[in-house]
Amino acid sequence: MDFGRVENIETVDFTLPPDHADTAAILAAGKSKRKDEPKVYVGCAKWGRKEWVGKIYPEKTAEKDYLKHYAKNYNCIELNAVHYRIPPESWVSKWKSLADKSFKFCPKIYQGISHIQRLKNTDRLNEIFLGSMDGFGENLGTIFLQLPPNFGPKNFPDVERYIRSFPKNYSLAVEFRHPEWFKPSNVVEETFHLLKEEGVASVITDAAGRRDVLHQRLTSPLAFIRFVGNSLHPTDYSRVDDWIQRCKLWLDDGLHTLYFFMHHHDERYSPELSTYLIKQMNKVCGLKLQEPQWVGEMPKAALSAV
Repeated sequence: MDFGRVENIETVDFTLPPDHADTAAILAAGKSKRKDEPKVYVGCAKWGRKEWVGKIYPEKTAEKDYLKHYAKNYNCIELNAVHYRIPPESWVSKWKSLADKSFKFCPKIYQGISHIQRLKNTDRLNEIFLGSMDGFGENLGTIFLQLPPNFGPKNFPDVERYIRSFPKNYSLAVEFRHPEWFKPSNVVEETFHLLKEEGVASVITDAAGRRDVLHQRLTSPLAFIRFVGNSLHPTDYSRVDDWIQRCKLWLDDGLHTLYFFMHHHDERYSPELSTYLIKQMNKVCGLKLQEPQWVGEMPKAALSAV
């Protein structure tokens, strides 16, 4: 992931901002309706990384078996591949067969809808995309819509039309990237009210070069977090520690579902930081998430969480 890349990490203030004023109300409402224990999912952005062979994939693992081993280490995947091509039914069926019933695929909406058509005249394309995703059945998690970086608040009518027409039997989250979405205005307030009204989650992205996107404004009792690490820079671990404390607070205060996806500008390092994240989350939040099983020596930072 290149989003938010910076050259000099030492100049970045990685302080996690306080929650937006609306977040407490969203959590309180969620707590009053929560009947079961919250569901927590932690995963990475992709499974097809040959650099993970000898880490969390056994030596000599063939590419066709990467997902099988990935699903033994994590309980979800941020499925970016379907953003570039709507997969045929056979692909979805194969992917589903390689994971157990509790595993969640969280697909990014096809770019033809979000970036090419820019949410205009997309009813049929959206139907085709969702029809493909239906093949995941109970393994389908939250679907997320990533809007282009040049898609600003002036495009609110298109966002409103798309979200209001999105079938309510799917879980949806929206990621904004244009800087104007994070500056106070009437249309921004209207947008976040729309998400709240429709039960749509607001994606929160933590990246070094775009601290504005770290808005901490929940619009539903589901948090969808995309964390971008910097190749195991020491600040990666302290940032994860801060996030774990925030997630514990949200889970205690009423969050129903938490998705936390680990990204890196160089994805070879995602297993290391995600292992640390999961071990610490289990320890601090009292969870029992499956922990990545290392083939070789587990990294020292992850070991420190034991």
